[in-house]
Amino acid sequence: MEENQQKETLWERLQHNYRLTVMNHETFEEVGTYKLSLFNFYVALSVVVVVVAIFVILMMAFTPAKRLIPGFENVKDDGELLRISSELDSLEELHVANEVYINAFKNRLEGNVQTADDFPPEVETAKETTIEIQDSEADEILRREVEMEEISEVARRGGTGATVAKGTPLEQMYFTSPLSGEVSARFLETKDHYGTDIIAPKNTPVKAVMDGHVISSDWTLATGNTIGIQHTNDIITWYKHNSSLLKKAGDYVKAGEAVAIIGNTGDLTDGPHLHFELWHGGKAVDPEDYIQF
Repeated sequence: MEENQQKETLWERLQHNYRLTVMNHETFEEVGTYKLSLFNFYVALSVVVVVVAIFVILMMAFTPAKRLIPGFENVKDDGELLRISSELDSLEELHVANEVYINAFKNRLEGNVQTADDFPPEVETAKETTIEIQDSEADEILRREVEMEEISEVARRGGTGATVAKGTPLEQMYFTSPLSGEVSARFLETKDHYGTDIIAPKNTPVKAVMDGHVISSDWTLATGNTIGIQHTNDIITWYKHNSSLLKKAGDYVKAGEAVAIIGNTGDLTDGPHLHFELWHGGKAVDPEDYIQF
């Protein structure tokens, strides 16, 4: 008998019938009886596993749950995140530019502007290795000729060069007109209008009124494309609402040199024009007292 049981195959053992009886624990009353075999049990278990697997696959394919699996991120969502990140970077750059402009404007109002006199002289190094070369007579003559040409050029421009002495009254200085046009709004300090508005044709170049260094060349929300130039004698000029800027901060410009193109940029404008401001010693002055537009 035991030998026959050992010789049973797996298939035969799976086909053995068993009875599952469900009884009440307290009364021992038979609730139900179920006939089953190991084969039927394995088939039912396999069906349950397959159904659960299909359900999980469908859920991953057609619901947002698939985002939890690495490699299944939504490409559209990635593009949206990149767009938002780019906009944040642009806003951050705009914020930094506005801070630079506000600090420059604050320093301008307080008269804290830097001139060539504020910078320390260059420190000479390695004096022990410096070889002094004596200028020849021809070099000395050439140098004097160049200096005379520069002085003559300044005289022809009416004294707009760097030779203007500090403290010279504005009445004794010469300013080139930034452009020729019709004045649409005059200087009015009581209404916080610290400059003169000039209307001119489209694409008219805006010119520097004196020689100087560009201290600001940027865009702001209120005044659009704005450029500021530091001149000698504690003079600063501002050119606002331009369509484009032709110079960058740090550039040296000559009187009459184009620095921008007239435009209509910024919130504080209702048409193409140039808003020109003239500041002397940290205080705004009426440009029409010194410049003919």
